[in-house]
Amino acid sequence: MQLRIRVFAAVAVALLAAPLFAEEVVQPKRLRLIFITTCVDEDFFIPLKKGMEDAAKLMDVECEFTGTHGVDVKKQAAMVTKAVEDGYDGIALNLIDTEAFDGVVQKALDAGVPVVAFNTDDSRTENARLSTVSQDVYQAGRSLAQEALSFIPAGSHILMTQHDANVLSLDERLRGEQEILKEKGITWTAIVTGRYPDEASVAITKALKADDRIKFVLCTGQADTEGAGLAIEKHFGSKGTTAAGFDLSPNILRLIKAGHIRCTIDQQPYIQGFYPVVQLALYCRLGIMPSDMDAGAGIIDQSNVDRVIELNKKHYR
Repeated sequence: MQLRIRVFAAVAVALLAAPLFAEEVVQPKRLRLIFITTCVDEDFFIPLKKGMEDAAKLMDVECEFTGTHGVDVKKQAAMVTKAVEDGYDGIALNLIDTEAFDGVVQKALDAGVPVVAFNTDDSRTENARLSTVSQDVYQAGRSLAQEALSFIPAGSHILMTQHDANVLSLDERLRGEQEILKEKGITWTAIVTGRYPDEASVAITKALKADDRIKFVLCTGQADTEGAGLAIEKHFGSKGTTAAGFDLSPNILRLIKAGHIRCTIDQQPYIQGFYPVVQLALYCRLGIMPSDMDAGAGIIDQSNVDRVIELNKKHYR
């Protein structure tokens, strides 16, 4: 009798396990997604990569973050083609140029590989990408300039900076800033500083020493904003010089707290990494179409910098 019970129990366990085993066998392969960017080693992407990694765990997908070390749109476009050839299921692409990626994005979609934009969108011309998770950079530039009018007197001559030339987001921010400033008779000297804060600090120091009229620096990206703050802290802190710009880093936040940078615009890179993963996974699995998301243009200044400092330490901001 006991033998019959043991046999029955073994058969029951086997029958219960069979559907689970069968389901495991027919599970689709794990999705492989790839992010392709410019300036891949910039500190700006640290919270973006955390967002990507957190979403990858949530959605149970594999994600890789890669790109070019400098601004090289041809090489970046070639990486899109290679990702399709290598069998990636979805691509998140930093669209830093209005034309360089049109062809490769269309070819990826034609091959059944969805493409969404992150960080920078091709906002000037048509592009086949399915969606973007990025800041409205032109409007963000206008927002920064409007805020800056509270401390830059009408008719001033200022310094305006970009860490790289021919990057769509920087160009659009600069355009937005300049449109607001010229309404108040503000003029400017514009320079390209380089993509690392230390070299940006050197370039900005040189420009400020060359023209002692300049007391204000308006920036367009993380490296030049941090560089401006470092230059002011070291050489111009007692001369009433101040800066404002974009993005977050430990140094930018420290320099805001110290008063060398008046404010910065936060574009929330964490969500620029998080939501493309969610959108691509839902599209690949369920056919749910990706949709555009504005990453915002929140102002960080001395009134709210302490909370942001704590979140920055955890790579959420």
